[in-house]
Amino acid sequence: MESVRDLDWDPARAAAFLERAAGLWRTFLEQLPTLPVARSWRPGEVRDAVAINVPEEPLAEVELFEHVRSVMFDHSVYPGHPRFMGYVTGAGTIPGAVADLLASALNQNLGGWRHSPAATEIELHLTKWFAARFGLPKTAGGMITSGGSMATFTSLKVARDRRAGWDVRQRGLREGARMVLYASTESHAVVRRAADMLGLGMDAVRPVAVDAAFRMRAGGLRDTIVADRLAGLQPFAVVATAGTTATGAIDPLPEIAGICREEGLWLHVDAAYGGAAVLADDLRPRLRGIEHADSIAFDPHKWMSTPHPGGCVLLRDLADAFDSFHLAASYTVEDRERTGGTFDFGSHGPQWSRAFTAFKIWLSLLAHGAGPYGRRISHEAALARRMGELVVQHEELELATPVSLSVCCFRYVPAGLAPDAAGREAYLDHLNERIMTEVQVDGRAYCSNALLRRRFFLRACIVNFRTEEPDVRALVDVVIEIGRRLDDEMRPAARGPAVAP
Repeated sequence: MESVRDLDWDPARAAAFLERAAGLWRTFLEQLPTLPVARSWRPGEVRDAVAINVPEEPLAEVELFEHVRSVMFDHSVYPGHPRFMGYVTGAGTIPGAVADLLASALNQNLGGWRHSPAATEIELHLTKWFAARFGLPKTAGGMITSGGSMATFTSLKVARDRRAGWDVRQRGLREGARMVLYASTESHAVVRRAADMLGLGMDAVRPVAVDAAFRMRAGGLRDTIVADRLAGLQPFAVVATAGTTATGAIDPLPEIAGICREEGLWLHVDAAYGGAAVLADDLRPRLRGIEHADSIAFDPHKWMSTPHPGGCVLLRDLADAFDSFHLAASYTVEDRERTGGTFDFGSHGPQWSRAFTAFKIWLSLLAHGAGPYGRRISHEAALARRMGELVVQHEELELATPVSLSVCCFRYVPAGLAPDAAGREAYLDHLNERIMTEVQVDGRAYCSNALLRRRFFLRACIVNFRTEEPDVRALVDVVIEIGRRLDDEMRPAARGPAVAP
């Protein structure tokens, strides 16, 4: 039979292809600080740019890479830009990008140890290291996930199974009382999504009020649990947040852990954003109490800036994950006496097909070191506090709440706008929403938003290792400039009272 080798490139051709890609990457890195953070594309424009018919024969490499440049590099938002401060998106480490290439070259499937021995052991080693940093016991371990959504789902699946009181995996939810869990009104939407995916229903997530600093009220949590038990419901878990998306608030973890211990509830801590603070000497004490968690969701692709995707779930006892996910399959037979007994991630989580995502996190830590990581994270928190100072110092800006971690929420308030003007708050909501939209397409800086007590605020989150104080000042200046222009357009020329949009 004649060989068909069309897809099998020789090493020289592979290296030449890589060299072209590396050249494109280098040019991008050189130009990045001077590029617009984003542009004002329309979906149709990007769709048209992407459209290319898959050819019957291969494209010439020159044409191929020109298409990649014009589509991907010219039609993307750049989270690695020093002035990107939107959402909670890291810059993407250089070692992490290289690790992605090497991991793809090896093409390991981490569903089972026997076909990914080194990769499996690296992920086990990495997650054990993270667990130790959070103060979890030696029984702890975890898995690298696509992000906080899968980490939260995995954790709450284990929590449901451990706290149900019957074999919920086999018999489902119909055996007992309705199971409910608790999260603050500032918790991430992934908690409700996980409840939906687990068949509990989104209403099973019982909201707990927050205090003036947007932290869960521990007393309110206790009262809600008591009321639910009296109503015949079955509480099983509490989701505390270490670094809320909107403001970076950290729930009172020691108090919540005490309530969970007294009530026999599973404590899950959503530290997807704030968990990286454990690497910074000055911020680590703020996570006190996280060592009592039964599970933790943590996203290195956020404040550690490793390339997407790269989340992490940590469990106080990794064996609990096996009990929740293991299924015997005829095609995974193992002679454990001969192999010595191996660890299969496919038996500890929802996925059997798993990428070697851990490698980019591991290589980033090896290349940079935990110390420099911690110092940079501390510096980014200091930059956010500096932004808060700039906001307070300017008469046309208003700080929403004291800066927590590396998030600064504020809004533009036009000079001369009377505090008691008719429709003032509605006008400010509309004005600041317009400001955010204009900033995002302006290209000089980038922020997102937070809704706090139903009011619209601009939000800057600094998780970018290229951001420095001049970049922080630039965002503030751009907001003021655009705010003044829009206010002139939206209010009467005489700058009278605000009117609702």
